[in-house]
Order: sequence, then C-alpha cells, then structure tokens
Amino acid sequence: MTNVEPELEATPTVPPPLERTFAPAAVETAVRDNGLEAIGVRPRLGAYFRELWERRSFIRVMAVSKAYSENQGTYLGQVWTLISPIINASVYVLIFGFLLQIGRQGIENTIAFIVVGVFMFRFFERSVMAGAHSLNKNLNLVRSVQFPRAVLPIAGVLAELTVLGPALVVMCVISYLSGFLPIAGKVTIDWYWLLLFPAVILMWIFSTGCAFMVARWVAMTPDLDNLLPHFMRILMYASGVIFSMERVVGVFSWGWILEYQPVAVYLYLVRSSLLNEPAYTPDATMWLFGVIWAVLFSVIGFLVFWSGEERYGRD
Repeated sequence: MTNVEPELEATPTVPPPLERTFAPAAVETAVRDNGLEAIGVRPRLGAYFRELWERRSFIRVMAVSKAYSENQGTYLGQVWTLISPIINASVYVLIFGFLLQIGRQGIENTIAFIVVGVFMFRFFERSVMAGAHSLNKNLNLVRSVQFPRAVLPIAGVLAELTVLGPALVVMCVISYLSGFLPIAGKVTIDWYWLLLFPAVILMWIFSTGCAFMVARWVAMTPDLDNLLPHFMRILMYASGVIFSMERVVGVFSWGWILEYQPVAVYLYLVRSSLLNEPAYTPDATMWLFGVIWAVLFSVIGFLVFWSGEERYGRD
C-alpha cells in the first residue's frame, strides 16, 4: 500500500498594512537619510538661494549662449548687437534732435544726450522683455527638469548685460566724437567716466528685479505680454530718453515724480558720468536713489517671483 503524503498548500503571504509600511517615522527617516525633496513644492527662501548659487555656472553659460545665438542665423551675426542700437539712436537723433529740436533747451550736446538715453533704455527694455518671456518660452524645460525657476529671468537679463558690454564702448565712442562737431558741446574724457560702471551695475540689478516681477505676472496672465511693449513706450517718454527732464520738472508741480522715478534716475547717473551737461552733474542724491531703487526692486521682485515657484509650468 502506497503512502500518499498530502500536498502542502502554500500559505499566501499577507503584506503588512500600508499604514505600517509607510509609517510617518519611516518616511521621515528615508527622506532625511537619502536627501529626498518634495517635487512641486516651493522651497524655503534660504534653500532657494543656495540652489541658485549652486547653479551659478549654469546661469553664466545659459546667458552667454543666449546672447550668442540671438543673431546667429544672420549674415552679420553679432555685429547686429551694435548696429541695431546705432540705427535706433540715429533715428531719434534725426527726428527729435535735428528736425524737432526737442532736446535743445538746456542740452549742449543733443547727439550724445539722445544716444546715451536710447542705448541705456534699450538695455532696460530688452531686460524686462527677457524676463517676461523667460518662463513661457521655456515651458518644456520648466515642466521636465527640477531647478529653481529664478535661473531663467536671471540668465535672460545677464544675456542682455553681455550684449550691452560692446554696446557701451560704441556709446562712449559716439558720445566723445560728437563733441568735435560744431553743433554739439564738448565731451571730455575724465575720471568720472569710471562712474559709468557702478551706474550700469545698479541699473542691471534694478532690471533683474523688474524681470522677476514681469516673469511672475506674465506667467499668471499671458495677455500682459501684449501690453508690455505699449507700457515700455510710455515709460520711454516719461523717463527723459530723448529730452531733458528739467523741462517737465519746471512746468509741472508733480514733475519731481518723473525726475526721481527709477529709469530716469539711472539715465541721469549714466549721463552725469559721460557728458558735460550742466543739467546732469554728478549728484549724491541721485546716487542714493539709484541704490535704493536697485535694492528695493531686486528684493521685492525676487520675493514676488519666489512666491509663485510651485505654480510655474502648471497654470
């Protein structure tokens, strides 16, 4: 008689309850030990600064590549970064300087005055527009890679600063050579030309703060992108780009508001550094306003942008 041993039935393994497998203490330990971070959550301000600093090389490379690729498909290439502001300034000099003579009151060198105003305002305008497009034109990058989104507006403005470098040389040369014309006042090279560098740095910091703000606003409401060019045109005329603010201050009781608004202040600082205009002498009050506007807008702009960090690419 054959002994048949009964088959042993496999006892199914019952998984432990989920609440015990993913206990809060175990999750916290795993996150802490492996340096894990939550995705899509706004980091704390200190951690956000550290992440930006760790990516400073990436910001620099991104800014340089963006500046280089802008005119890469044209015959003249990077020469257009110099030709465009020269043509733009020449049009304003011809129309407003010679035909309308709008800058003659209180201005000895209309050519240099308008050239400096157009070159510097163009840098500010392009920086703001770069910030406005920094998120919407990089949505694939924003949605696929985890990184502090402030990298994009910072790199956009830094790219414009890279382009501004050679443009400043052209601006100084044109201003100096215009002083040899019989219709223009002399522009002498002096020690206060060195003040051009801190003036440009302050304007760059201020422009970065503005880029942070418009980047957040355009990301929330894309229609604002269509209104920005009109606003920038109004701001150009309200900042004394092609005429002296002395005319506005003297006529209207509220003219001091336009005189001390940020863009007008930075145009004043650059002009007082390069030109020998009696109405644009070095002024400590203007430098104080320049520092205040740069710090105020950069801090507020950064906080405004950081507050919407988790929403970028999701709205």
